[in-house]
Amino acid sequence: MDDRDRDRGGGFGDRDRDRGDRDRGDRDRGDRGGRETRRRRFVLPDKDIILDYKNPQLLKNFLTDRGKIVPARISGLSARQQRQLTKAIKRARMLALLPFTSN
Repeated sequence: MDDRDRDRGGGFGDRDRDRGDRDRGDRDRGDRGGRETRRRRFVLPDKDIILDYKNPQLLKNFLTDRGKIVPARISGLSARQQRQLTKAIKRARMLALLPFTSN
């Protein structure tokens, strides 16, 4: 990079100067941006329990109040169980055993 490029502001040299007064050390690590975190862990009584569409009472535990499927990081299910759960919820919705959205 020659002198002409520096005059035009080329390169990555002024990237640090553009940050202003922001300092990453001032942030509280526990703050999630004002959003309240509700971690719900659903422990299935048996690892071999079958997650199928015929049991809507069990499947309702894995839906939010708006009708969304709870992600595995919140529900605590394994990847295989989460796939089974998703299939079962979608099948139950098609058969009108579960609602697509909240009322």
